Amino acid sequence: MWLIFCIFLKLLSWEEILYFNLGMGADILNLTPYHAKYFAYELTKRSSSDSMQKFATTLLDAQVDLNPHQVEAALFVFHSPLSKGAILADEVGLGKTIEAGLVIAQKWAERKRKILVIVPANLRKQWSQELIDKFFLPSLILETKSFQEATRQKKNNPFEQNEIIICSYQFARSKEEYLQVVQWDLVVILTATPLQNSLLELYGLVSIIDDYAFGDVKSFKSQYGKITGSSDVQAFGELKERLKPLCKRTLRRQVLEYIKYTSRIALVEEFSRQKTNSDFMNLSVPTYSGLTCMPCHPANDS
Repeated sequence: MWLIFCIFLKLLSWEEILYFNLGMGADILNLTPYHAKYFAYELTKRSSSDSMQKFATTLLDAQVDLNPHQVEAALFVFHSPLSKGAILADEVGLGKTIEAGLVIAQKWAERKRKILVIVPANLRKQWSQELIDKFFLPSLILETKSFQEATRQKKNNPFEQNEIIICSYQFARSKEEYLQVVQWDLVVILTATPLQNSLLELYGLVSIIDDYAFGDVKSFKSQYGKITGSSDVQAFGELKERLKPLCKRTLRRQVLEYIKYTSRIALVEEFSRQKTNSDFMNLSVPTYSGLTCMPCHPANDS
């Protein structure tokens, strides 16, 4: 899965940021003037987009164990104040949810509260739970039931909330007219298994962020439509260079220095109807450097 961030920049006041950030986890009245001044400095200071200090506010109470590539990915989203967004395309298992949480939490700490998260329907509750457990961020899953309830409460636009809005693709599509009138500060889109068939899917993803990154469809097809793997080295390299300002991808082999993955060794055994469960149970189970490979035990064949 890939993450697409659409960032809508807007200048907001920093007033009351100390109250809202510390008021949720501590009693400000118990702070000494010195500590209040120190925390106010930490919360309101401005850091460069490529500095780890940018996330000082976000990480004050976050319950996450961060890896270097996750911080780099989050900083990449903010790498340019003129950027309209970014694509995080890390390999499976490298923690894109944490990266998204960092970006969302940073926006929330900056008092930019118009945040929308669009995910597959079966992941809505998981994302809501992750945000509250790891970043203490409130969220609302907007679906037909909650949307109608908000409508009955005479809310002009149920997407106008004081919480992070989480909804599915289908729901977002059906409520397009409501979404378009909200001045979003951040939109996070979780895509499922992109680039299955052709590079035109990549063109569609990039166009969500920047309509002019590749020009029109005809131009994109003429330049990259016939690329198959790395056969056309020059065109493939050019495509990668054009993606660099918009897309960041980390592979598992790049993080082996600090993330240890379990080695998996397949044990292959020919299966036939004449063999019973006891035959498979009696298979010798080899061990490689402390790693045990267990054979599969098929059910009785009726």
